[in-house]
Amino acid sequence: MALLDVAELRVRYGSALALDGITLRVEPGQLVGVLGPNGAGKTTLLKAISRTVPIADGHIMFNGASLDGVPAYEVVGRGICHCPEGRRLFPELSVAKNLMLGAFRRNDRGAIARDLDKVHALFPVLKARAGQQASTLSGGEQQMLAIGRALMGAPTLLLLDEPSVGIAQRLKVEIFNAIRAIQRAGTAVLLVEQDAHSTLAIAEQVYVLEHGRVVREGAARTLAGDDEIRRIYLGV
Repeated sequence: MALLDVAELRVRYGSALALDGITLRVEPGQLVGVLGPNGAGKTTLLKAISRTVPIADGHIMFNGASLDGVPAYEVVGRGICHCPEGRRLFPELSVAKNLMLGAFRRNDRGAIARDLDKVHALFPVLKARAGQQASTLSGGEQQMLAIGRALMGAPTLLLLDEPSVGIAQRLKVEIFNAIRAIQRAGTAVLLVEQDAHSTLAIAEQVYVLEHGRVVREGAARTLAGDDEIRRIYLGV
């Protein structure tokens, strides 16, 4: 049974159809990438899964249970944490407080402390700057904080929306290495990205969206060698 099973999903913004029959699966512990141009529906797909936009048609199953009609706060409680595009931190709060807000639905203090240690091991800069305001971090460090905050929710599935946008190359490499480490530690990841090179390098399965539809899908290794994918997304 798939961890996440999206079937014939449609989302509308007024009269505009943003997602037109998306079908997608994420297996337990799998890292799945979603590629596509701006406006393809990638961000809307993640928002629909995390239930922050309404669904017009179709179904979303997670861990064998339907998410149709489930409110966003309950989706977090079921094990899906969404790290949105633009990071959406609390800029005037400290790094430490931003991280702890990710665990706001949890009461397991010992497990929370262990997860905080794991986040600090993954991103040591967050421990070194625990007392700093989030707004004082660089763009790459803020992205690390946003991912760390999502991890503090103890997700079974982590939704990542454009984690490399506006980040220096050195920190981008660190972030993609961290994403791979998160998946290897057992958390499934659904990654929306513009950086096709990096996504194809770390993902197992990839879906390509255009105009709200899946136009290509397959193993990342296979798509990385596809002439059309290489021409459009890799520039070779």
